[in-house]
Amino acid sequence: MNDPILSVRRHGMTVVLLALAWTFPAIAQQPLQSARQSHPAKPMPRRSSHAENIIVIGNARSPATLRPTGETTYSADRANFANQAAQSVADMVATLPGVTVLQGNGPRDTVVSVRGSGARQSYGLKNIQVTEDGFPVTQPDGTARADLIDPHAYEGVDVFQGPASTLYGNYAINGAINFRTRNGADIHGLELGSDFGSFGMINNYMTMGAGNHSYDLMVFGSDVRGTGFIANSQYDTSTENMRLRVNLTPSDRLIFKFINNVTDTALPLRLSLDQYRANPYQRGCANIASAAVGCASVSLLANGMYGTRQATSSQQAGLGRFDRRTIVGLRWEHDFDPRTTWHTQFTYDQRHIDQPTSTTAFVGPFNSYNVQTDLTHRGHVGGASLTSFVGASFDYMDYGYQVYNLSPEGGATRGALNSTSYGHQWNIGIRFQEDWQFAPLWHAVVGLGGTQSDIGAIETLYATSATSTALRNITANRRFLNLAPEASLVYAPSSDWTLHTRAGTAYATPGYSSFFVTPQGNYGNNTQLKSETSVGVDLGAEWHPSPSIDVQATGFYEFYRNELVSQSAGVNTPAGSYTFNAPASQHRGVELASTWQPWRTALRGARLKLSYTYDNQIYTDYTEVLSNSTMARGFSRKGNLIPGVMPHFLDGRALYDQPDGVFQGLGGFAEVTWRSAFYIDNANLLKAPSYALLNLEIHYDPPPRMGWAHRLHSYLEVQNVTNQTYAAAATDISDTLLANGQQAGRAVLATKTGSIYAGTPRAFFGGVRIRF
Repeated sequence: MNDPILSVRRHGMTVVLLALAWTFPAIAQQPLQSARQSHPAKPMPRRSSHAENIIVIGNARSPATLRPTGETTYSADRANFANQAAQSVADMVATLPGVTVLQGNGPRDTVVSVRGSGARQSYGLKNIQVTEDGFPVTQPDGTARADLIDPHAYEGVDVFQGPASTLYGNYAINGAINFRTRNGADIHGLELGSDFGSFGMINNYMTMGAGNHSYDLMVFGSDVRGTGFIANSQYDTSTENMRLRVNLTPSDRLIFKFINNVTDTALPLRLSLDQYRANPYQRGCANIASAAVGCASVSLLANGMYGTRQATSSQQAGLGRFDRRTIVGLRWEHDFDPRTTWHTQFTYDQRHIDQPTSTTAFVGPFNSYNVQTDLTHRGHVGGASLTSFVGASFDYMDYGYQVYNLSPEGGATRGALNSTSYGHQWNIGIRFQEDWQFAPLWHAVVGLGGTQSDIGAIETLYATSATSTALRNITANRRFLNLAPEASLVYAPSSDWTLHTRAGTAYATPGYSSFFVTPQGNYGNNTQLKSETSVGVDLGAEWHPSPSIDVQATGFYEFYRNELVSQSAGVNTPAGSYTFNAPASQHRGVELASTWQPWRTALRGARLKLSYTYDNQIYTDYTEVLSNSTMARGFSRKGNLIPGVMPHFLDGRALYDQPDGVFQGLGGFAEVTWRSAFYIDNANLLKAPSYALLNLEIHYDPPPRMGWAHRLHSYLEVQNVTNQTYAAAATDISDTLLANGQQAGRAVLATKTGSIYAGTPRAFFGGVRIRF
């Protein structure tokens, strides 16, 4: 930070709290690794290939098994995405109920939403905690982005759904996601591959792996680039990923983790619904003076400092993102004895942004430091097994960014300084959980977590005129203390059934940027904001009546309080809008996942997969203020659907892999994806349109009898076979108050820009991979 006093106080607090975090044997947002890398799970009286998706009853509270037992969990393994183009995380989670994806700001910036989390956002992953191989990928301010994920490097992904701050801490208000990279021993050599296809896409990648009982090493690197199917969406993204496990002694293990990503992408403007219907792929929009119908523009200061503005296309302005993300982590795992395990890890995470995405450019680093440690003991009480867990964590982020006006000279040329912001956020948490198998078929779990958060920031506003530049400083400092209890019960009455119920709680503190505008619409201190909280109940079942059928279903009902939203501050206010707490809303729905082999004997390679989610989210107490140049009015949103949340979404796949014979190794699938229409405004007047897509894929893995050819893998994929035009992203828009005091209707809202990106038209992709 620029202020030396603040800097000394900040780093002094860092030292003290790092020491506290190291002293407490605990963890928040604890890692979630593959159970295969940890101690074996205690057997349960059931038979199901998906049993671990609902409950893990571990002999060790390791990073692999630490999750709220009984929490609804859906997983996708490598077989679900390894045989296709798999360009982003969207391809990894396509078959998981409760998870929706929208296009963010860049080819891999997928907005992943779990039960509606982050549905209002135009980028990243919000209100969920994200980890990779047990190391945190969400920074202390709740920000995680999917740019750094190339699916080729991963063995699978696990999504833990519902309020989960008991173990995952701040921002786990909708749950957590863990990405699992491949094991080096499974790779056992070198793999080289290339994907290529429509719109100039080519991805060259390399995976190397080796391992035995003493160590396991995985190294991955890729470079993907393309021209994009929307004007001004060309990109070049490189990713490096490494994980190394070393067994120092029979009781000690070290795990080293490294991720590096560089994203260089041009960025088109989001469209209004009318513009999207007229020109979804923004063709003929390069020169705004002679632009075609349906082109969006951005209004830039002609001299980059003050005065008149000039309409400019995204190409003319040079809009884009030029970001780097680097994560380095080290974990020590120690077994005191066969029943007691300790894990401690440190992670450094730097996100450096350079984002000329609209009228301004954001530039600056976000440095994060995370210490986590936990202790697990497995014992018995009265002959019943009891697993006790206690943990703590400390994470800290300091940031300093500058905001520059963009000028219309092109190439994202910066004009005058618009504002600066310097600050910090830290979270320190303590957790415990007791997992008691009080009867052979029953498990009960209780837990409690708590986090103290501190947010401090200084924002400086620059007002430039022909004669001078005026500065205004705004400071904000706020602490929050949040608690999150939970309880769950699991019952496995037979090998065919597992039932679970869970009550969980969660919280999310306001972001630093929400503190700088008051409810009166003035630039100033808005630190009266409260944490957003939720209480949720899940009731789920897993049914496995035969080796050919797996069904997993969950119903959920969640109660939200103090949801953080933005609204108008009134008539002719300097800042226009501010952040406040909407009092109450309810989220309820049903999730279903099933796999069926209808002809297990006659056609062994055939399978049907289905995932479906119904997600109904409504405001139960919320009055929104709208304003124009002469008046402001409040409108009750009670009973309205929350915008941005898809009520229905479905993914169905018919798959076939030839298990033997002449065509052994030949396979493919046909996939239908359907997304219902959903509202994008609080008044529920305008909807993003629904769509249904058909995708086809065929692949070939030569069998071992073919000698060296067995080392080859090839595939061909056709996306959007029927060439549908659809909205891949639709962010929320604000409602409008007309001069007569009434809300504007659909016709006016359909002209409001900044919402929609079109999805890909029909596209062809192919790829080849060879193993050495």
